[in-house]
Formats: sequence, structure tokens, C-alpha cells
Amino acid sequence: MERLEFDICGQICPSALLTALREVNRYKQVLRAGTAQLLVYTDARDATHTIPEAVENMGYQVVVEPCPQGYRLCIYVERA
Repeated sequence: MERLEFDICGQICPSALLTALREVNRYKQVLRAGTAQLLVYTDARDATHTIPEAVENMGYQVVVEPCPQGYRLCIYVERA
């Protein structure tokens, strides 16, 4: 599975949310096909709530994990 990484450290919401949503839309074909995951790195704590809520409403799964930069959000579509 391809892992697409995107760093938005230094951005705060709503900029962080809008940037993440732009990347989700850019890669929606491979995300929906289940052939890729989008890894978003952020240091904005608010983004760990706003981004998952928005992308889950779009039908994606999200896992938020701490990492050295702050947080890593793994966005994907679960395939049965």
C-alpha cells in the first residue's frame, strides 16, 4: 500500500483543516480504491479533532497517533 505523506506542521485551524481536505480530495481516487493511505503530520492539537471529524464525514477512517513532530493522522478507506 502506498503511503502519501504530507506535513502541515506550523499551520493552525482552520488553515490546517483546509490544507488537509485539499490533499484528501487530491488523492481521493487512490484513497477510495484502498491502494493508498494519506499520512498528515501536524503540531496543532485542534487539528487532531477537526480533521478526523471532517474526513470521517466523507467516509474515511482516521487514526491519530503521537509522533516526534506532534501528531500523525493516518487517513484511509477500510476494505473488507
